Amino acid sequence: MIPDSLNQLVKSTQGQQTAQWEGRDVVLFNMPWGELVISLQGAQVLHFCPVGDTDWLWLTPTPQALPGAIRGGIPLCWPWFADERYADESPNHDGPFHGLARHAEWHLDAVDEHAEGIELHLSPAQPLHTVLTARLVVQANAQRLNVELISENIGETPIKTSGALHTYLAVADTHQCRLEGLSGARYLDKLRDFVESEQQGTLAVQGAVDRIYHTNEAVLLNDGERSLRIGKQSSDSTVVWHPNHDLPSDTPAEVARQFICVEAANTRLDPVWLVPGAQHLLGTTLSRG
Repeated sequence: MIPDSLNQLVKSTQGQQTAQWEGRDVVLFNMPWGELVISLQGAQVLHFCPVGDTDWLWLTPTPQALPGAIRGGIPLCWPWFADERYADESPNHDGPFHGLARHAEWHLDAVDEHAEGIELHLSPAQPLHTVLTARLVVQANAQRLNVELISENIGETPIKTSGALHTYLAVADTHQCRLEGLSGARYLDKLRDFVESEQQGTLAVQGAVDRIYHTNEAVLLNDGERSLRIGKQSSDSTVVWHPNHDLPSDTPAEVARQFICVEAANTRLDPVWLVPGAQHLLGTTLSRG
């Protein structure tokens, strides 16, 4: 579920190449184990398709022009997420809604290819924070996609952060989706002014949903045609989001039921305190269910 123009670039790639797409530098891999595309604006995984399968990630067919961010794939929300702006250094605490990382330029520092897959290391081209640094590790093979966002406090005092790996999963029909693994978890419902409730059984997505589940368990997503397992690391918040009819401007109505977001996050439920010299790894792992 990627735009035709990007799909053509992927199909014309043999091995690895860097190309321009929608004004952005993208790194494309078309390998025996599958396909992978990463935008160097935001270090954003745009596309992953293991061999013998269909796309695991959704990407809007109408992306915003620069300097806007691309909706879809796995945007990086760092060093803050949504309203948890603990690390926002802007004068009025009014920096970009999901942080700085997804608008920044990143470098591809290393590519480690092996018979089964690939490992990539990326870092921002310019510092994004006075005391926090970030780097990204992406591992892909025919069985799974693993993304790790690593933060480090290089300052002299503790700092509080939030963040998310805002994963857009490609599905056959959002209204057929069932999410297992959340039963019994408490959650904050953002559509009801953060009212707290407890999930009873399987979550069926029939309309708009925007919830922060307090859990570190993996989630199994079944859309009626395929199952994906969404695991995570160092995260006690799982965000489940779909706007239903209240669509962002870059999401056409005809594709609105082709995605759902299941995000590994650190939110108001589990903010991260980093003492000087400490690191934190926020990770998500997608695999066949």
